[in-house]
Amino acid sequence: MALKLNIIIVSTRPGRIGPHIARWFHDFARENSAFDATVVDLADFNLPVFDEPRHPRMKQYEHAHTKAWSASVDAADAFVFVTPEYNYFAPPSFVNAVSYLSSEWAFKPAGIVSYGGISGGLRAAQSEKSLLTTVNIMPIPEGIAVPMAPKLITDGVFEPNELILAGAKPMLDQLHRWATALQTMRAPVSA
Repeated sequence: MALKLNIIIVSTRPGRIGPHIARWFHDFARENSAFDATVVDLADFNLPVFDEPRHPRMKQYEHAHTKAWSASVDAADAFVFVTPEYNYFAPPSFVNAVSYLSSEWAFKPAGIVSYGGISGGLRAAQSEKSLLTTVNIMPIPEGIAVPMAPKLITDGVFEPNELILAGAKPMLDQLHRWATALQTMRAPVSA
């Protein structure tokens, strides 16, 4: 059975461009990797600022939005976060979504497709990698930065340039290697 890749649209803002980039990456992943790829839109979960009364490590969730988010993350073997950069940092929606859960993230790899202005979201990607390690996600070094992203979208379709395309396949290959290797760490531990 193919490993499951969740391509997570991080921005929840009205007018966001993340869905255009995520659709392109989803199609690319389906054609150029061994993953069973799915687009997951963080906006669909409508997560308020963390509102569970118990710590996520207990997995005793009270709210339907948390239970749905937990099930989505738990079902994946790997992640690609399609993320903008806000104020030289990760979007608040990313920090909040990661903080909602604990064990569901553990021992899974993540790649980052960042976008923004001239930096292509690289500062956000760096801050996100640091946070991901705290929930035992392995952020891989390979990633894709999309500078001046709005200029690559025409009539709602993201059109990557050669540099972006050149980074996509190596990132997917490495992500699959990590996801395969980390399966053993996610296996139940016998007493």
